[in-house]
Amino acid sequence: MGSLKPLERVDVTPKITGRLKTVLVQVGDPVRQGQLIAELEDDELGQQELRFQASLAVTQANHSQREAELENARAERERAANLVEEGLISPQSWDTIQTRYRVVESQLKLAQAQVQQATADLQELRIRKQQTKLMSPMDGYVGRRYLDPGALLNPNAPVVTVLQLSRMVTEVSVPEQYLSRLRVGNSAKISVDALQGQVFEGKVARISPLLDTATRTSAVEIEIANPAAQLKAEMFARIQMDLGTERSVLLVPREAVVLRGQQAGVNVLQDDKVKFHPIQPGLSTDEGVEILDGLELGVTVITRGSQALRDGDAVTVPGADEAGTDPRSRQDAQAPRSGGNRS
Repeated sequence: MGSLKPLERVDVTPKITGRLKTVLVQVGDPVRQGQLIAELEDDELGQQELRFQASLAVTQANHSQREAELENARAERERAANLVEEGLISPQSWDTIQTRYRVVESQLKLAQAQVQQATADLQELRIRKQQTKLMSPMDGYVGRRYLDPGALLNPNAPVVTVLQLSRMVTEVSVPEQYLSRLRVGNSAKISVDALQGQVFEGKVARISPLLDTATRTSAVEIEIANPAAQLKAEMFARIQMDLGTERSVLLVPREAVVLRGQQAGVNVLQDDKVKFHPIQPGLSTDEGVEILDGLELGVTVITRGSQALRDGDAVTVPGADEAGTDPRSRQDAQAPRSGGNRS
């Protein structure tokens, strides 16, 4: 058992620093890949774009002028070449004409480089301006919205979180002695407390080759199809897998297992008071939840109504004190048991 996670989750963050102008989505809204989610202010970038466009126009005009000058210098050199052959101009004049041609040719190359640089600067600015628009990276739903218009953003500040809910993933710990019977693609059944009576089909997607040294278990990830988006992120999931084995295990009823943040545990009875006891859950079946670590035989575990209890609450075991006890204050309590479990 464990929490459901979306197979894909992306925090949408800006690539540049700027002030948030508008946010176009709310929590729970469906979004499509490439859809505009938010915008940063771009007035200053707009003015810079006008200035860069003017600079590009100047360099292009200078380039055109250098082209005309080169064409004129080329024609002058061709005329001088004929005169040199006829001996009508001195070698010094011929050298001057050739030097002038090379100078104009170099000036044209410089003008070409200036045009390329101005074009690149303008293109870079347009990219920065485009980066003021934050797009959804995928199809999904807005899971969280962090900021409102007017906030000053840095490149590492998320604006919203987008979740892809068509497939979910959860993780279960499997003891090392049963890993040889587990394969990627094995089927699993998943149920959640919020959707009583519904069972979802899942498949083993990944098996970690690294075992936990404390519990000797391996993390196994299970993917669950969720086309109707009924399953939500962080729902508490119970997983059942058939490994085709019989073994003696410690079980508690499924309703006894509660989740405090990311920590699974059970509420135990100590001197008629509730005490949360962390556990390492294993596989879940119709008979109960396997306890890999954190609980021993003989401990009284509270079952019915356990989800609503907190540390220190008073609990009365039915039948323990029949006289003078308000039946409405009673909660069932049950000890864990050891027995054969097909998992």
